[in-house]
Amino acid sequence: MSSAVADRTAALPPGVTNGLRLRRVLTAMQVGSRPMLLVYWAVMLIAFMAGGLIVQFLTDGTGHSIWDYGTQSPKYFSMAVGISIVPTYITAMVAQGVTRRMFSVAASIFLTVAALLTAVLWVVGYQIERFVYDWQGWSQTMENRHLFTSTSQIGLIFAEFALLVVSHEATGWLLGVTFYRLGFWRGLAMVPVSLLPAAATEFLLVSQWLGGPLSELGYHRPSLAIAVPVVVVVSALGLYAGHRILQPMPLKPAKG
Repeated sequence: MSSAVADRTAALPPGVTNGLRLRRVLTAMQVGSRPMLLVYWAVMLIAFMAGGLIVQFLTDGTGHSIWDYGTQSPKYFSMAVGISIVPTYITAMVAQGVTRRMFSVAASIFLTVAALLTAVLWVVGYQIERFVYDWQGWSQTMENRHLFTSTSQIGLIFAEFALLVVSHEATGWLLGVTFYRLGFWRGLAMVPVSLLPAAATEFLLVSQWLGGPLSELGYHRPSLAIAVPVVVVVSALGLYAGHRILQPMPLKPAKG
């Protein structure tokens, strides 16, 4: 990925505007991350969409949404994307004249847009499955707890996945920044702080795999009118905290 970054950031003339430079940084991140994202979504579409529909046709409907079994995957994959941003791109980009401030702003934009697109793709997956299930007369029961009770509630599906993914990206971003900036032991000591965006979102939304155990313990999520704004604020603070930690960071020499 470093070669793609270098190619996209090498030709930055001294007079280039901040807006143009920012767009080029975002393009470099997008180009560098594209292979990983394409492979991930190819696996998801094959394993949970195509594979799920094949299972349903062979069994004449299992009574459950196969796409729903993959709901844990996007947030943890997105956390890994957030972790990888700094070690993958920072050295090459700063060497080409990109400031740490601009790098962190670009990373925040990149991660936010990625979360929104992931939520859209997940909505589309549910709708494709719902269309086929309705056509065949199959039940689309959800295996996991969600903000939505039906896959026709597109707004709630989008909100759930956008919030979960961006908060886990913020946690990944903090993990990547703290370990890279502070070293292993101090980064390890910062793990509880880095996990706050993801943990807060899980406890505020109470959806997916954690929803069942928390409900059995008698814990129920607060009103969405409270939970959603708090998740947005916590995720934004996580991205901003990484931005602040990154500012005085000395560069490490590129390996190889």
